[in-house]
Amino acid sequence: MEQNVKTRKFKTDINCDSCVRNVMPYLNSVSSVTSWNVDTTDKGKILTVHGTFKDEEVEQAVKDAGFIIRG
Repeated sequence: MEQNVKTRKFKTDINCDSCVRNVMPYLNSVSSVTSWNVDTTDKGKILTVHGTFKDEEVEQAVKDAGFIIRG
């Protein structure tokens, strides 16, 4: 069964370009994520992710990088 491509936005504590560079290898290692970016200028530090991922995969990658996804 093929999963549908989706886009999800997560509030994070990834708040600067250096933080984005630190999380990059973790998010890039999730094969079901086709693209992602973080808007560090938004007060919610919004991580936008595209792909066929499970939310838990993204949450774990962000956690492994030392950051959090906020409710």
